[in-house]
Amino acid sequence: MITPAISNHDRMSQPSILITGCSSGIGLASARMLRDRDWRVFATARTHDDLDRLRDAERLEAVPIELTDPTSVEACASSVLEAAGGRLDALFNNAAYGQPGAIEDVSRAALTAQFEANVFGTHQLTRAVIPAMRRAGRGRIVNCSSVLGLIAAPYRGTYCASKFALEALSDALRLELTGTGIRISLIEPGPINTRFIDGALAAARRWIDIENSPHRERYHRLIEGLEKGGKQTFKLPPEAVARKLVHAVESPRPKSRYYVTAPTYMAVVARRTLPIRVIDWLAARN
Repeated sequence: MITPAISNHDRMSQPSILITGCSSGIGLASARMLRDRDWRVFATARTHDDLDRLRDAERLEAVPIELTDPTSVEACASSVLEAAGGRLDALFNNAAYGQPGAIEDVSRAALTAQFEANVFGTHQLTRAVIPAMRRAGRGRIVNCSSVLGLIAAPYRGTYCASKFALEALSDALRLELTGTGIRISLIEPGPINTRFIDGALAAARRWIDIENSPHRERYHRLIEGLEKGGKQTFKLPPEAVARKLVHAVESPRPKSRYYVTAPTYMAVVARRTLPIRVIDWLAARN
């Protein structure tokens, strides 16, 4: 059930957007920015505390969702469309987490969990809102990918795979919806100052048998770095992503891709110009 931020107020004339992953970081910054631009924002989170905070402190319409649960995803889409009178102008698929670990240490269960959250749930939610956008003859779907959806990195292969998949799904969907008035965009951030590292640490400790891995020493160094907040070089605030989202949903000519942070621009150039062996050497140093 949606918990409205403001009762007895007619919001039907406002443009509407559903944003996933609004408990903090990019999702919260995006929800705030669009709310302040007079959008009707449906903001999702998983916990009761986060939902209450989104409603009471942030004045957003809070919607529960668990992307790994198909029933929850269906309920979220249905409740938002009902509240919005069957119309939704935009969807920002932002919620995700990163599963660290060497590929040989990542179990099938861990890989499945990563794809359930980062790909399958996002795909289900996207499919659920497309019919309403088709009826309206317009809509914007924006998927938050990553620089790691462009170039793979060691010990991040599971997360990279999920973002590579999201890139492919987005590109295919953009082509398939040509002429419908529904526009598809990808946002590809590099390092952003969020709580993403907290989720990565939790996933590593849950799924990776660190002490029995041949990569044990490397894991200890990686975890030590993550516990210190990760590398700060090139990090931008989440509002940098939110500003790209604003263009993607408001511009009459949205871009197919939006790059955020210097590492993303460097990755694009590297992929276009450098031999694979050089890209591998650079990736191994990070």
